[in-house]
Amino acid sequence: MAGVMSNLSSVFLPRQLGNSRRYFFKSSGSRVLENRIFAAQDPVVVEKEVSTNRNILACPICYDSLTWVGNPGLSVESAAGSTLQCSTCKKSYIGNETHLDLTAASGAKNYGEPMPLSTELFRLPLISFLYERGWRQSFSVLGGFPGPEKEFELMRDFLKPVLGGNIVDASCGSGLFSRLFAKSGLFSRVVALDYSENMNLILVRADISRLPFVSSSVDAVHAGAALHCWPSPSAAVAEISRVLRPGGVFVATTFMLDGPYSFLPFFRTVCQNTTLISGNHLFVSERELEDLCRACGLVGFTCIRNRRFVMISASKPI
Repeated sequence: MAGVMSNLSSVFLPRQLGNSRRYFFKSSGSRVLENRIFAAQDPVVVEKEVSTNRNILACPICYDSLTWVGNPGLSVESAAGSTLQCSTCKKSYIGNETHLDLTAASGAKNYGEPMPLSTELFRLPLISFLYERGWRQSFSVLGGFPGPEKEFELMRDFLKPVLGGNIVDASCGSGLFSRLFAKSGLFSRVVALDYSENMNLILVRADISRLPFVSSSVDAVHAGAALHCWPSPSAAVAEISRVLRPGGVFVATTFMLDGPYSFLPFFRTVCQNTTLISGNHLFVSERELEDLCRACGLVGFTCIRNRRFVMISASKPI
């Protein structure tokens, strides 16, 4: 879900998703201008470099690996009562009934940071309930989003080099794509991140601009309809670049606000002022997104467009 200063994340293996979580929406049928669809029976090619068995969780302060105390590993059921400890700064992260808090301020009793309005909005139970019951489907009508299952097919081409590895679904919202990733069996581990405590599949709370993952430990990162809602897209993409292993892939979808007015001299200024007020970033060109990825150390930028919908992909240099 968009609007994440901090995110809640869950880490789970495909087999840990019960049938009760496997509900999906059909594609709206919107036409995507570039056809990159692969049939389900396509063979899965696992790259030798994928990080299938690595411990990827890290202290958000030191970025050193975290050690489990007691519970042997992270899964959907393991958050309650679990403890992770950093061997460098000795800070402990303790789980409650819903999640592990891996933010830098975890454990603080008197200190707190106000979140942007858009972030707080997605913490409301009603918004969480409505997201898969009409809100996400409206993206097809308003922006040309082809629908979750069609988007999954489109991104599969970009993710082929890292199939068999782990994937982080940043700003996962209700777990829509996390469930698709898990159901597909294409990845050894799915890590889902979102700020809202009211979303399903919540185990770990984390900051999108300070990800609790070991550097160069993640094979792929996906962010569906979220890039424009991050408080600082550059800080977030820089963190994504840090945690991706060489050759790792970043895939994201967002809205593009281009068109006849985008060439007017004051258009970009209006967009920047709108961002300051709303907290949502307005991207006005594909070159802007390419420049963002390049500035954060990613290469091989590619994109697919359909009306306001844009899917981008870039990778960490080998």
